[in-house]
This record gives sequence, C-alpha cells and structure tokens, in this order.
Amino acid sequence: MRYLGVDYGKKRVGVAISDETGKVAFPHSVIANNEELAEIIAEICKENKAKEVIIGESNNLDGKPNLLMADIHKFRDALSKICKIPIHYEPEFWSSVQAGRWQGRTEKLDASAAAIILQSYLNRKS
Repeated sequence: MRYLGVDYGKKRVGVAISDETGKVAFPHSVIANNEELAEIIAEICKENKAKEVIIGESNNLDGKPNLLMADIHKFRDALSKICKIPIHYEPEFWSSVQAGRWQGRTEKLDASAAAIILQSYLNRKS
C-alpha cells in the first residue's frame, strides 16, 4: 500500500510517496501553494494509487499548534472533500531544516521534508 506525505508551507508544498510496500518514503515533488493545491494533491494520489495521506502537523516547541495549523486544517478539509481516502497528521519538528542539512538548500528541499515526515509515520506505524 502506498502512502503520500505532505509538508505544507504557505508558499510551497512538498510531496513524498512511499514504495509499494509502505516501508520507505521518497521525495516526489514541490508544488506552489495556490487555490488548485488540493486538486493537484488528489491527482498525485490517484496517479500513484496512494491509499492514505500523511500531513505534517506543525506545532510550536511547547507542542501546541502554531499559526500555520489553521491553514493546514483548511487544506486537509479541502483535500478530504476531493480525495476520499484517510488523511492523518504526523507530528513534525524542523523537517525542512533537517532536509537542508542532509542535502543542502535545493529546489527539492520541501519534497525531502515531506519524505522525512512520511518516513516518521511509516516507522511509527510498523
């Protein structure tokens, strides 16, 4: 079963996809955050036969939702209306910073951050 991971940002959204066994996450793409975002993510899910979506849960260091979470909830609601598969949150802290340390600041940074979020979910699930 494939999973799709999302690193939501105000300007860009990173996307990752798992292998068919649902054990390893790979960076997929970076998408501009605009009014078509939910439709684009739903299409990626369909093309890759993803059965679940995992979205990074953005919290402050004290564990409480930060300002970005309101936008993430709106995105999740929009996606759930289009894409009729389970959508989960995965706690994430500094995934973009971690991705930048591993690979440097490239155009795929947000996709790599999404892969870190998705891999965290897959590791916890297994």
